[in-house]
Amino acid sequence: MPLKRKSKTSSEFSMSSMTDIIFLLLIFFMLTSNLVAPNALNLKLPGKSTSRSTDEDALPDVSIGSDGQYFMDGRRMDASGLDREFASLSRRKGKGFSILLSPDNQAPVENVVVVMDLALKYDANAILASAD
Repeated sequence: MPLKRKSKTSSEFSMSSMTDIIFLLLIFFMLTSNLVAPNALNLKLPGKSTSRSTDEDALPDVSIGSDGQYFMDGRRMDASGLDREFASLSRRKGKGFSILLSPDNQAPVENVVVVMDLALKYDANAILASAD
């Protein structure tokens, strides 16, 4: 008399461990997205204004030549000189002072970034002036 074996395989799949992993990943990404703060530069593009500005309201003009030289209000200076000028402006006008940044079309991007880093360091608003 032959004996029959009952080997029945179960076709069920438990999703509980998969949902645990999904929830753990969701919590991880939610926590890390809140901790990451964007390190953005405070750059404002000029807009139209109906009010007239006076000489007292004139913004310090930082321009960058095509050869990478820095100029502040027409005076040629290096990066450390700009740093000193920004520190002086920060002491006189307080945090949140504004500067006018007008790089030449052929100015190296690295030099523009140096000025923007200085503006970020002294909490200055850099207004980008572009040539038409």
